[in-house]
Amino acid sequence: MDLWFNDEHTDTVKLSIKVEEQLFSQQSAEQHIDVLQTREFGKILVVDGDIMLTEKDEFIYHELLVHVAMAVNPNIKEVLVIGGGDGGVVRELMKYDSIDIIDVVEIDPLLVDVCKKYLPEMASSLDHEKVHIYHEDGVRFIRSLDDEYDLIIIDSPNPYGAGEGLFTREFYGLCHKALHDDGIMINQHESPFYRDEAFMVQRMHQKIVQSFPIVKVYQGFIPSYPSGHWLFGFASKAYHPLDDIKEEAWNALDIPTRYYATRLHKGIFALPVYVEELLKDVE
Repeated sequence: MDLWFNDEHTDTVKLSIKVEEQLFSQQSAEQHIDVLQTREFGKILVVDGDIMLTEKDEFIYHELLVHVAMAVNPNIKEVLVIGGGDGGVVRELMKYDSIDIIDVVEIDPLLVDVCKKYLPEMASSLDHEKVHIYHEDGVRFIRSLDDEYDLIIIDSPNPYGAGEGLFTREFYGLCHKALHDDGIMINQHESPFYRDEAFMVQRMHQKIVQSFPIVKVYQGFIPSYPSGHWLFGFASKAYHPLDDIKEEAWNALDIPTRYYATRLHKGIFALPVYVEELLKDVE
């Protein structure tokens, strides 16, 4: 009998992927974690029934979380990653010798252990001496911080359940306080395509606009994510993602990528009309 995994995008839409083998399945104190082997997408990390990443297309998501900010300020040295227990963001950050500190706040230690075992190409970077992992709630961790980081990357789960606190105006305000005067915050911004997720996009954007003077949204296309059309948020106290890109300086670093390039940088901020209208409604 064929085994298929169904990732529910809405009540009436599913992405169905044929599974060759279930490699891991366990409930942690925070969530249920599965690792599935598939032919088309390679290994798939599933948390509470939702696809978090696949081996085949995770590079798109993680490159867009990291390199957009680094091309705007290639001199970033201190980075905070909230979430990111799979190690994909850290892997991309480790491509920059200039970065001195990477603090990772991942509430679930089992997730880190599972990714180290089953997804070592991503998670092995978590063992580097520059990386410090804190297994605690992201809001609680950041609450006492002031003027600590050049870059905060919010690699969060869906904006409900355990990750709900990472999508509040209070949290974005705490991120603002924890950044240096020229700090940048990057967050995954959900998909604008389906109605319920489009509403979450609007809620996030509205709260970030209330917390930062410069806020822009950009996009990527990730086949395994709902609708394939995914948004990311760029927020800063000082830098504009288009006006302040250091194209020559970033290209001189010769960072290996498979998706991001500075020639793509301006294009990903050129949003479709329906997304622009979605964001303008709450600005």
